[in-house]
Amino acid sequence: MNLPFAESYKIKMVEPIRRSTREEREKWMKDANYNLFKLKSDYVFIDLLTDSGTGAMSDKQWSEMMLGDESYAGARSYFNLKETIKNILGFEYVLPTHQGRAAENVLFSALIKEGDIIPGNSHFDTTKGHIEFRKAIALDVTIDEAKDTQCELPFKGNHDLKKLAEVMAKHRDKVPFILVTVTNNTAGGQPVSMECLKGVRAIADQYQKPVVFDSARFAENAYFIKTREKGYENKTIREIVKEMFSYADTMTMSAKKDAIVNMGGFIATKHQDLYEKACMYNIMFEGYVTYGGMSGRDMNALAQGLHEGTEFDYLETRIKQVEYLGKKLDEYGVPYQRPAGGHAIFVDAKKVLEHVPREQFPAQTLGVELYLEAGVRGVEIGAILADRDPITKENRFPELELLRLAIPRRTYTNNHIEVIAAALKNVYDRRNSITKGFKIVKEQPIMRHFTVDLERVN
Repeated sequence: MNLPFAESYKIKMVEPIRRSTREEREKWMKDANYNLFKLKSDYVFIDLLTDSGTGAMSDKQWSEMMLGDESYAGARSYFNLKETIKNILGFEYVLPTHQGRAAENVLFSALIKEGDIIPGNSHFDTTKGHIEFRKAIALDVTIDEAKDTQCELPFKGNHDLKKLAEVMAKHRDKVPFILVTVTNNTAGGQPVSMECLKGVRAIADQYQKPVVFDSARFAENAYFIKTREKGYENKTIREIVKEMFSYADTMTMSAKKDAIVNMGGFIATKHQDLYEKACMYNIMFEGYVTYGGMSGRDMNALAQGLHEGTEFDYLETRIKQVEYLGKKLDEYGVPYQRPAGGHAIFVDAKKVLEHVPREQFPAQTLGVELYLEAGVRGVEIGAILADRDPITKENRFPELELLRLAIPRRTYTNNHIEVIAAALKNVYDRRNSITKGFKIVKEQPIMRHFTVDLERVN
């Protein structure tokens, strides 16, 4: 018989987690004003809020931390990281930052001005926040099929190249760069094909515009290209990665995802003039150019993580665990963004909670119900995250109203996955009894979902 699939690692250290009672969770959720971000981690049994910085580092990464050079300027840990990025990703100039949104803040300070338009495939929350904070416009040109959660496409995160070409023709003078997010998180962790990357590059070249990659999950994207796109099945992950980034001028990365570290990020570019301009902002916001908000030990762990994160066996283990959750939900009839994404399952809250009006935030309601059911914490990717329109101040209601269940890397076993699936089934089975959601009682003008206060609709 064929051998079953098994993880490509063994467990060396564990951290206890505690089950709680329904009564405890109801009190904790109310005290947190029904904002899942405001729960103490000790109150969470299985934490799927994010895959950012929540993975388990390897023995080699921990060893590298002991070798960190903590010199303020010119640390060998920086040059180790710089060489690793050049070898794996192909970029010459590197600026470390403490995480991805810091990289966006530095880079966008150098590139974006008021009135600019930045077309891209579903800008994520911090990306859109940094753009709109600068009074610019984040314009989504993702393919329309991404809005249909039940549509099965191998590269549902793609740009609609026709839409992108129309934007460039109409707004050429207002577009400082084209953004590519790999994988496309907001659309459900969906990958972008190499064919699409080539197409974006061709349009950028036509209008002489740079291409910037948001690269938090670039390795997962490369895995999908290898396993789904014709002509790449025999290429290695690193060969695919090199080609992917050959179509980019600059990249930002939250290394807390595919580099499997708890903190860290960077900007990398092929252009010395942009690097020198960004250096000024990096020194202002992050730190000197050879550490930029990171310790030497963190840069060492990040460099090692880039090696491990681009290994096929690791990626196969990671993505098959996400697929496993998807298959369990298929058994139970729970609808989610199909096919399963690289880092998370995105449950279609509009299809689960059909009786909860969009003004009462179905995805947030589903997230609260899942936590109350089993202590499982996810995150809303819907109208609360979408914020208000900066001009009209009205709530934006996106086509997709999703509950994201982000799977930390090398952290949970498939037994945990089965608990998550069973808890969702229980909520799904009683879905018709859930008819009311939440209203906002306090919010910030940008990226409100992190700190928003809610109360139940009576």
